[in-house]
Amino acid sequence: MVPYMLTFLLLVAGLYAIVAKRNLVKVIVGILILDYAANLLLVLTGYRTPPAGQAPVAPILTGGAAQAQELAATAVDPIPQALVLTSIVIGLSVAALVVALAVRLYEKYGTFDTELMRNLKG
Repeated sequence: MVPYMLTFLLLVAGLYAIVAKRNLVKVIVGILILDYAANLLLVLTGYRTPPAGQAPVAPILTGGAAQAQELAATAVDPIPQALVLTSIVIGLSVAALVVALAVRLYEKYGTFDTELMRNLKG
Protein backbone atom coordinates (compact mmCIF):
# COMPACT_ATOMS: atom_id res chain seq x y z
CA MET A 1 0.00 0.00 0.00
CA VAL A 2 2.86 2.39 0.80
CA PRO A 3 4.42 2.17 -2.69
CA TYR A 4 1.08 3.12 -4.23
CA MET A 5 0.85 6.12 -1.90
CA LEU A 6 4.35 7.21 -2.91
CA THR A 7 3.37 6.84 -6.56
CA PHE A 8 0.33 9.02 -5.93
CA LEU A 9 2.55 11.56 -4.18
CA LEU A 10 4.85 11.65 -7.23
CA LEU A 11 1.81 12.10 -9.46
CA VAL A 12 0.55 15.02 -7.37
CA ALA A 13 4.01 16.63 -7.29
CA GLY A 14 4.28 16.37 -11.07
CA LEU A 15 0.83 17.84 -11.61
CA TYR A 16 1.61 20.67 -9.18
CA ALA A 17 4.79 21.53 -11.05
CA ILE A 18 2.95 21.54 -14.37
CA VAL A 19 0.03 23.67 -13.20
CA ALA A 20 1.52 26.05 -10.63
CA LYS A 21 5.01 26.86 -11.89
CA ARG A 22 5.80 29.66 -14.35
CA ASN A 23 9.35 28.58 -15.15
CA LEU A 24 9.47 26.40 -18.25
CA VAL A 25 12.28 24.22 -16.87
CA LYS A 26 10.22 23.45 -13.75
CA VAL A 27 7.24 22.54 -15.93
CA ILE A 28 9.46 20.15 -17.91
CA VAL A 29 10.68 18.57 -14.66
CA GLY A 30 7.03 18.20 -13.60
CA ILE A 31 6.24 16.38 -16.85
CA LEU A 32 9.18 14.05 -16.26
CA ILE A 33 8.08 13.36 -12.66
CA LEU A 34 4.58 12.59 -13.94
CA ASP A 35 6.09 10.17 -16.47
CA TYR A 36 8.14 8.46 -13.76
CA ALA A 37 5.04 8.11 -11.58
CA ALA A 38 3.18 6.39 -14.41
CA ASN A 39 6.13 4.03 -14.97
CA LEU A 40 6.32 3.23 -11.27
CA LEU A 41 2.59 2.49 -11.18
CA LEU A 42 2.95 0.05 -14.08
CA VAL A 43 5.87 -1.71 -12.39
CA LEU A 44 3.93 -2.00 -9.14
CA THR A 45 0.91 -3.36 -11.00
CA GLY A 46 2.96 -6.20 -12.46
CA TYR A 47 4.72 -7.13 -9.20
CA ARG A 48 3.70 -10.26 -7.33
CA THR A 49 4.93 -11.19 -3.89
CA PRO A 50 6.01 -14.79 -3.24
CA PRO A 51 3.83 -16.92 -0.95
CA ALA A 52 4.33 -16.34 2.77
CA GLY A 53 7.48 -17.90 4.12
CA GLN A 54 9.05 -18.51 0.71
CA ALA A 55 11.87 -16.61 -0.90
CA PRO A 56 11.74 -15.73 -4.60
CA VAL A 57 13.47 -18.32 -6.77
CA ALA A 58 14.98 -18.25 -10.23
CA PRO A 59 12.69 -19.69 -12.93
CA ILE A 60 14.71 -22.85 -13.59
CA LEU A 61 12.25 -25.58 -14.53
CA THR A 62 13.23 -29.21 -13.97
CA GLY A 63 10.00 -30.66 -12.60
CA GLY A 64 7.81 -30.75 -15.70
CA ALA A 65 4.37 -29.31 -16.36
CA ALA A 66 3.31 -29.05 -12.71
CA GLN A 67 6.28 -26.86 -11.89
CA ALA A 68 5.65 -24.76 -15.01
CA GLN A 69 2.03 -24.15 -13.94
CA GLU A 70 3.15 -23.20 -10.43
CA LEU A 71 5.70 -20.78 -11.87
CA ALA A 72 3.09 -19.25 -14.17
CA ALA A 73 0.84 -18.63 -11.17
CA THR A 74 3.55 -16.95 -9.08
CA ALA A 75 5.83 -15.28 -11.64
CA VAL A 76 5.92 -11.57 -12.31
CA ASP A 77 3.79 -10.46 -15.25
CA PRO A 78 6.12 -9.45 -18.12
CA ILE A 79 3.61 -7.22 -19.95
CA PRO A 80 3.85 -4.22 -17.55
CA GLN A 81 7.64 -4.51 -17.65
CA ALA A 82 7.63 -4.33 -21.45
CA LEU A 83 5.23 -1.37 -21.32
CA VAL A 84 7.50 0.43 -18.86
CA LEU A 85 10.55 -0.10 -21.07
CA THR A 86 8.63 1.30 -24.03
CA SER A 87 7.39 4.20 -21.92
CA ILE A 88 10.91 5.01 -20.74
CA VAL A 89 12.16 5.23 -24.32
CA ILE A 90 9.21 7.38 -25.38
CA GLY A 91 9.59 9.57 -22.28
CA LEU A 92 13.26 10.11 -23.00
CA SER A 93 12.57 11.17 -26.57
CA VAL A 94 9.76 13.50 -25.50
CA ALA A 95 12.01 15.00 -22.82
CA ALA A 96 14.75 15.63 -25.39
CA LEU A 97 12.24 17.29 -27.73
CA VAL A 98 10.77 19.49 -24.99
CA VAL A 99 14.21 20.55 -23.75
CA ALA A 100 15.21 21.44 -27.32
CA LEU A 101 12.04 23.53 -27.67
CA ALA A 102 12.76 25.22 -24.33
CA VAL A 103 16.26 26.13 -25.50
CA ARG A 104 14.84 27.62 -28.71
CA LEU A 105 12.27 29.60 -26.72
CA TYR A 106 15.03 30.89 -24.45
CA GLU A 107 17.05 31.98 -27.48
CA LYS A 108 14.03 33.82 -28.85
CA TYR A 109 12.65 35.44 -25.67
CA GLY A 110 15.66 35.43 -23.33
CA THR A 111 13.69 33.95 -20.43
CA PHE A 112 12.12 30.70 -19.23
CA ASP A 113 9.20 32.53 -17.60
CA THR A 114 6.00 31.58 -19.43
CA GLU A 115 4.15 34.73 -18.34
CA LEU A 116 6.81 36.96 -19.88
CA MET A 117 6.71 34.89 -23.07
CA ARG A 118 2.96 35.45 -23.34
CA ASN A 119 3.37 39.20 -22.85
CA LEU A 120 6.20 39.55 -25.39
CA LYS A 121 4.47 37.84 -28.33
CA GLY A 122 7.15 38.61 -30.85
